[in-house]
Amino acid sequence: MSHTDRYEFDENNVIISPEKSYAAGIPAVLVSLRRGIEQMGAVRTVRTLSKLNQRNGFDCPGCAWPETPGHRKHAEFCENGAKAVAEEATTRVVTPEFFAQHSVKELLGRTEYWLGQQGRLTHPMVLRPGSTHYAPLGWDEAFSLIAEHLRALRSPDEAVFYTSGRTSNEAAFVYQLLVRSFGTNNLPDCSNMCHESSGAALMDSIGIGKGSVSVTDIEQAELILVVGQNPGTNHPRMLSTLEKAKANGAKVIAINPLPEAGLLRFKDPQKVHGVVGAGVPIADEFLQVRLGGDQALFQALSRLLVEADDAQPGTVLDHEFIAACTDGFDDYAAHARAVDLDTAVEATGLSIDQIRNAAQALITSRRTVICWAMGLTQHVHGVATIKDAVNLLLLQGMIGKPGAGVCPVRGHSNVQGDRTMGVWEKMPESFLAALDTEFGIDSPRRHGFDVVESIRAMRDGHASVFMGMGGNFVAATPDTAVTEAALRNCVLTVQVSTKLNRSHLVHGATALILPALARTDRDIQAAGKQKVTVEDSMSVVHLSRGALTPPSKQLRSEIAIVCGLAQALFGPDHPVPWGEFADDYDRIRDAIAHVVAGFEHFNKKVRQPDGFVLPHPPRDERRFETTSGKANFTVNPLTWLPVPPGRLILQTLRSHDQYNTTIYGLDDRYRGIKGGRRVLLINPKDLDSMRLSAGERVDLVSEWPLPDGAVEERRVQDFRIVPYPTPSGNAAAYYPETNPLVPLDHVAAQSNTPVSKAVTIRVVSRTTEGIS
Repeated sequence: MSHTDRYEFDENNVIISPEKSYAAGIPAVLVSLRRGIEQMGAVRTVRTLSKLNQRNGFDCPGCAWPETPGHRKHAEFCENGAKAVAEEATTRVVTPEFFAQHSVKELLGRTEYWLGQQGRLTHPMVLRPGSTHYAPLGWDEAFSLIAEHLRALRSPDEAVFYTSGRTSNEAAFVYQLLVRSFGTNNLPDCSNMCHESSGAALMDSIGIGKGSVSVTDIEQAELILVVGQNPGTNHPRMLSTLEKAKANGAKVIAINPLPEAGLLRFKDPQKVHGVVGAGVPIADEFLQVRLGGDQALFQALSRLLVEADDAQPGTVLDHEFIAACTDGFDDYAAHARAVDLDTAVEATGLSIDQIRNAAQALITSRRTVICWAMGLTQHVHGVATIKDAVNLLLLQGMIGKPGAGVCPVRGHSNVQGDRTMGVWEKMPESFLAALDTEFGIDSPRRHGFDVVESIRAMRDGHASVFMGMGGNFVAATPDTAVTEAALRNCVLTVQVSTKLNRSHLVHGATALILPALARTDRDIQAAGKQKVTVEDSMSVVHLSRGALTPPSKQLRSEIAIVCGLAQALFGPDHPVPWGEFADDYDRIRDAIAHVVAGFEHFNKKVRQPDGFVLPHPPRDERRFETTSGKANFTVNPLTWLPVPPGRLILQTLRSHDQYNTTIYGLDDRYRGIKGGRRVLLINPKDLDSMRLSAGERVDLVSEWPLPDGAVEERRVQDFRIVPYPTPSGNAAAYYPETNPLVPLDHVAAQSNTPVSKAVTIRVVSRTTEGIS
């Protein structure tokens, strides 16, 4: 059987088994090796994994969790990191012959999993108007074609330039420089769909949209709240950090709707007790909060802390910190005292004793860290929820002290760095002015489109050229039918990619695929072998050096692609030295050093063994660059999600065998689901009340109320019911299969992040409706 046939699968053959009570262990090692050997062969697997996350190697193309400073294990990677590398360093290739054999229509009928398993793209390809198949073309022709379409636009704002979080700092910098030289700030990126809520909340509260802790801080914390995240699947190396914190005496409280294996127990396969023993318990307490109930929990905890200090003044709150470093405490304390605990119990689904016990843990802790991910950000009240998490820390002075602080756990490996480099639709004036001074350009000041606004603009005919720098825009975005129609409304779509995905098949009148070097690939330019840099989740910037021979001589680095396009678009007299940038990435870093705060002497500092840490005023100096000049307590109305009768609140999530939109396999090992993806995880009590049964095939219908009182419905078909210990009234299913249920206009206040963790659905039995 060829690999093109092997990756077809039948959802009817999905196997359900009991969920696991621990993460990692020997199975993680075996899966890592099997996937590597399957994709790369034994020798290439050993060679590649030995360089993963090493000082002289390359940075993991998966998550952004950092290494422990000053110490690297021989195997400094996790199972999902190994899978990410196997996908990228595969020896399989997608050549022009593949595209000649398979029409776009045929490929559209394949699953995302099948598409990704075909291998690395090898040649620039074009789909011309009326054509049924992609065909090869030269790089110069590709650049000329894009430049021709861009110059034909009535306004630069009719073009959209998307960025994935895998893009290096150097590529991100020259990409945004091209876009602003062209004359627009339309720079949507994957942050718009994940941690935009974190950035918005932290900017208002502490003056910087990044976390304030290091790995060492977490290891030294006395109390760690792990909220709305699944580290066992999404950030597995975080479990090693939590294990060290536990060994140092920390208490961990896991707060999440699902009892994920990684929150319960960890078996480190590099330690004896992780191989032959029971491993290490991670969560001392598990608070199974209802979807959207986290804000109610934070507000209830704040009330209990304020009341405890009222009873014994000065014993709970850090009044010295509050007086010297914060603004708005009196109003916030009054708000906290008025929080209704009965409402908090109803909103969270927790008992009052659970809430009081969590409050007592906070009261006794001298060093507290709150970590969170998409479980907080992708709600209507995501920004308010995170502000209330920060309020809780400010009460006890837990910002700017060792072992304490905020920790938004970023997903993709350089998503934070891309934003630092200027990939944002509303960069501040200080950045734009420095960019203009360095290059003699005139950056536009009008804010551009984020992801949701870009889809609307393409849908409504206000944008007609789309360029994606990595990623899989179609599979990552909400409201799939609307997104696909928007892209098909374009005159040109351009995808800079390493592997085949659905975004190549949902295209404009003309479509281009530009194959790029991957993080693992050796990058040779005119000045010799090149290195790139990334910024991890804790603001550490370090080098990444690809080592593998690229799968095709036709591949170009993302930097070379951007600079080649810029030269075709702007001509030889443009003030930016695009050719020099493409030849030698040190020249890009020299420019970054002049433009981006904290990157002074970039080339020198990044060549230190572990790179360097960017400045963070709240962490480093307890200095807060907010409008008040202090950390801001904020008063946020309580929002939560009552479940309508006969309905469920759905969260979309990843399988253990995927990373973002990349599907590695069909084994969600920790949840006990194997061989398929169209499953609905639902509480057994809800099955009884809704007269449904385990294994039944159902359709999911989302309901979105319109301003005129009507209800707009979206439907995905043929999901299998899996009884699972979710909170009653809550359900879960994988994305991107359930992205069609998320309305484009269902977004978080202030951040405009799609609300993928709170979709009201109706479950329709296919048997009852007579659907086969």
